[in-house]
Amino acid sequence: MSDRERLELEIQGMTCDSCVAHVVKALKGVKGVQVVEVPGWDSGRASVIAESTVDPAALAKAVEAAGYRARLRAREPLGEAPGEDGEGQDFDLMVIGGGSAGFAAAIKGAELGFKVALVEAGTIGGTCVNVGCVPSKALIRAMEHYHRAGPNRFRGVQTSRGRLSWPEIIAHKDELVAELRQAKYLDVLQSYPGITLIQGRARFTGSDQVEIDGLPYRPAKVVIATGARPWAPPIPGLAEAGYLDSTAALDLKELPQSMIVLGANAVGLELAQIYARAGTAVTVLELLPRIAPFEDEAISQALTGYLQALGLQIVSGFQTASVEKREGGYRLSGIREGIERTFEAEQLLVATGRRANTTGMGLELAEVQLGERGEILVDETLRTANPRIYAAGDVTGRDMFVYVAAYGGSLSAENALTGAGRVYDSSYIARVTFTDPQVASAGLTEAQARQEGYDVAVSTLPMEYVPRALAARDTRGLIKLVADSVSDRLLGAHILAPEAGEIIQVASLALRFGITVSQLRATMFPYMTNVEGIKLAALAFEKDIAKLSCCAG
Repeated sequence: MSDRERLELEIQGMTCDSCVAHVVKALKGVKGVQVVEVPGWDSGRASVIAESTVDPAALAKAVEAAGYRARLRAREPLGEAPGEDGEGQDFDLMVIGGGSAGFAAAIKGAELGFKVALVEAGTIGGTCVNVGCVPSKALIRAMEHYHRAGPNRFRGVQTSRGRLSWPEIIAHKDELVAELRQAKYLDVLQSYPGITLIQGRARFTGSDQVEIDGLPYRPAKVVIATGARPWAPPIPGLAEAGYLDSTAALDLKELPQSMIVLGANAVGLELAQIYARAGTAVTVLELLPRIAPFEDEAISQALTGYLQALGLQIVSGFQTASVEKREGGYRLSGIREGIERTFEAEQLLVATGRRANTTGMGLELAEVQLGERGEILVDETLRTANPRIYAAGDVTGRDMFVYVAAYGGSLSAENALTGAGRVYDSSYIARVTFTDPQVASAGLTEAQARQEGYDVAVSTLPMEYVPRALAARDTRGLIKLVADSVSDRLLGAHILAPEAGEIIQVASLALRFGITVSQLRATMFPYMTNVEGIKLAALAFEKDIAKLSCCAG
């Protein structure tokens, strides 16, 4: 096979992710081109691996035909292309997926001194920065300010008539996403010369072989971190009618008059409240008996009341039977408590969970086993059934949080490359749902603790007993602690409060290091802080908080 060259091109005119796809397609259409890497539309560049006979002018012409401009910046010889046995492909670690877990794995590999390939088929950064945590929290914060300040005082997001300008809010969100993707992913990648970014789709062709857009590789170890995607249940008529998923809901350019949200876990509730605060009439439908169904029951019940007070219609225990698209909106029919009910709205958002991105990867050829929902099965060290292959993040179907994905990515890479055998432990992690008030929890619920056979002791503290909440004139919510009455060890903490996410980490540390309720009671917490509520809840196991003076322990 002919010698190869790497050609670095300057690309002008790219303004979005679709532009990247067009440029990549144009370059790959030139005969002799083998690999094309475009780090992102805002990078303004492309890296091409091609046979040395390829004329740079042909590359520029192809890009121009696609509507963009290209200029050669540099070229260097790479030598012979690898054969079918993967000769010359000396990556110690190949990480498939460029999201949180993938980046953490690649960085850990580079920090350990290994040569790493990071493979991404789409937009770098994965779910969190592009279509998950960052855009959703930006919209949540915008709507919190709008809700509290009022439509006539929320600068920057209203029209000349004083009404909310939804397109402007979406544009501000998009700017933040682009900034963070560049700063936290693309720029970070540049500081690790030991990581090679390969833009392309990976597929296993054997137990130790990977093919990326037709080129064979044989890395020593692999970490799969391809994440997950929104999933919709097989409801009759749903696929035909079409619907919004969480990604589309974060990019909706026009504010609907009404919306049905199907699913009342974290994603559904956060998006429901965003749109409700923006003025949309929102109905939330949940199959299970209560919203936030995996939280402690006391938290779910209290949150229901707060959301209803905001104007959301909450319907739990609803079995959707059919979906129909009609002129002007959607019609959902189903059963609740044996009675048929129907709901209509302009838009339909389906937020019923996520499924791992494992389809079409050839994992059966790699001897990687999958679970019932397509998730990759791993052991306690995140190793798959193939000892050369590990998996981390949402693709494993567990603990779908960006910070847990990063933890898993780092751990999997270290285990794969060094044989460290570190055990994945998520028993203490904090979970936060960014409704208002927020939900934050760690450890076992009361029901889970009883199911596991503990002699359970429970303390429930309304936020009206927390001095900071009183001073802020916002006493919504509660703190509930679950403990083992035999060992006095804290088993779980569940918080509903305006800043619950800022409080929970103390409980998470207590769970991780086996701190007892007595030790929490004996610890000094600063007065006039919300986290003081943890100590007050610990005191409430044995004292009547209403009879304590301020600062009294």
